[in-house]
Amino acid sequence: MPQISQRAGKFTESVIRRMTRVSDSVGAINLSQGFPDFDPPKALMEALAVVSFSGPHQYEVTYGAADFRRALADKQGASIGREIDPQTQIVVTCGATEAMICAMLAVINPGDRVAVFSPFYENYGADAIIAGAEAVFVPLTPPDYMVDWEALEAAFISGAKALVVCNPSNPTGKVFTREELTRIGHMAKEYDAWVITDEVYEHIVYEPYTHTRLSALPGMWDHCLTVSSLSKTYSITGWRLGYLIGPEDAVEAARKVHDFLTVGAAAPLQAAALPGLMAGPDYYEGLRNLYTAKRELFLQGLKDIGLTHTTPQGSYFVLADVSAYMDLPQFQGFNDMAFCEHLTRHIGVAAVPGSSFFPGNEKTGLMRLHFARSEESLKEAVSRLGKLNAL
Repeated sequence: MPQISQRAGKFTESVIRRMTRVSDSVGAINLSQGFPDFDPPKALMEALAVVSFSGPHQYEVTYGAADFRRALADKQGASIGREIDPQTQIVVTCGATEAMICAMLAVINPGDRVAVFSPFYENYGADAIIAGAEAVFVPLTPPDYMVDWEALEAAFISGAKALVVCNPSNPTGKVFTREELTRIGHMAKEYDAWVITDEVYEHIVYEPYTHTRLSALPGMWDHCLTVSSLSKTYSITGWRLGYLIGPEDAVEAARKVHDFLTVGAAAPLQAAALPGLMAGPDYYEGLRNLYTAKRELFLQGLKDIGLTHTTPQGSYFVLADVSAYMDLPQFQGFNDMAFCEHLTRHIGVAAVPGSSFFPGNEKTGLMRLHFARSEESLKEAVSRLGKLNAL
């Protein structure tokens, strides 16, 4: 067989999706891959039922159906206080996953450096490799995951052409403050760099925290590409509807990349998702209340069984410290991947090993759990995790 590319050998399959497959194989409660086990809003399901007969069923404009782009422009434009041109400043993608690689391929050249806050969502490292770039990791310092400003400036000084900011953060749950984002923006402008923001959890933010969009800050529109999706906001992760918003020249480049990656996002799903984009503020308030209740239930359960954990300011992810368990004699020689697989197969709860969120897959003693599950599922998951104490 001819050789496999060196590029493909530089990263592994997704650890998160791998843990879902392990979970499915043994019937565990999947708290690894972050998707809900409850239905989307009724209006979207009803719209999908209508669209299944009425269409569209053929290709849409590659960069997004006109009415979908207009609805996105109206919704996101209102949130940043700026009129967004749906004809030139938006590209609709197959999930935020595709939007992120489109963004990198649009503004990064092979050999460039890309700064990434660490811990980080695993896709960013692979995206940098696919783009032919070198990832430069900038620490977020626990327990509050504060920015290491010296390391960030050093990354820009070393030639980073872009910085990836996940806000709210996966996996830490950190919500970047306006002051932090303003300082990041000043650095990006000083070093003539892009900031690519991943904002898929923009509507899952807990009081008293608020979500600030970096693209809305003074002078940042021309330095910022915003990646997001409908997946988490409307509980439709399987619909794969994402988007990229930014200045015209960058979006034009991203559209070309997108056209040859996937041609276009699913036409009927864009039509069916319109009721979500047109929802009023009551929907987003209800979403926050829903996840606030889930967070309180899950974190109290973890506290009751004595599992040390973070308290997310946004998103639905929790980092739990399992280092004490991994130090037990029966787990000697286990890395955190082996520990999480053991947890899945023998305790019945799937989690993501913390090493997958750090450069070099360094051992952390952490695992990531999520609480986008029904109350019944969360209570059962906590009950099963309580069995760890018997060890």
